[in-house]
Amino acid sequence: MIEVRDIHKSFHGEKILKGITTTFERGKTNLVIGTSGSGKTVFLKCMLGLFTPEEGSICYDGTTYSDLTTKEQRNLREQMGMVFQGSALFDSMTVAENVMFPLMMFTKQNKEEMQERVNAVLHRVNLENAHKKLPSEISGGMQKRVAIARAIVTRPNYLFCDEPNSGLDPRTSIVIDNLIKEITEEYNITTIINTHDMNSVMEIGEKIIFLRYGLLEWEGDKTQIFKTDNEAVTDFVYSSNLFKKVRDAQLKGL
Repeated sequence: MIEVRDIHKSFHGEKILKGITTTFERGKTNLVIGTSGSGKTVFLKCMLGLFTPEEGSICYDGTTYSDLTTKEQRNLREQMGMVFQGSALFDSMTVAENVMFPLMMFTKQNKEEMQERVNAVLHRVNLENAHKKLPSEISGGMQKRVAIARAIVTRPNYLFCDEPNSGLDPRTSIVIDNLIKEITEEYNITTIINTHDMNSVMEIGEKIIFLRYGLLEWEGDKTQIFKTDNEAVTDFVYSSNLFKKVRDAQLKGL
């Protein structure tokens, strides 16, 4: 579980986060949505320990990050997996080498142990036959699955995903959404996803928070988001053509 308590963050005198308080539960897919400039990326980087809030605190399973020593903070960050928007794979490394990289950086496992773990996570994301391929030789959806395998190879307690469906077609996006949800439940990870994808909201939004101008404007789940009377949320949600169709179908059924 991650508990965020009244965090504030500014850059060059401009307030980006203005007192956000929320909780993200373990074993659930937690989504952060909002328009560009709402503070989503800064919020994610604060939880990753890359930015330090001026006020407030972030607690990871009861441990307050700001109370830790530098070494303890580094150890905590090693419990975090990250899926980047563009996958961020190393072009010159094979799929297996990309997935093994965190193990080489953060563990003392021998080569046989690392290879066994790499095989296990590639099997989990259905890429058993892609070990020797380069990122340029596989599809965008496969690259995302490699990025997920790399993020979970160290058995993290916390998984962060920044626009994991960026650049993917709708069908592949659903595959990635379901994979992230399955892994979250299987490994009992606290998963937080920054997304603009309303398909993701509808598919896997067990906890959703909506940021607006650095404030937490609304929170709920994928069923409650259709029923809210918050105009900012409904404007954002129904800007998607898919959700316009859902709303029109609901209205016809009344």
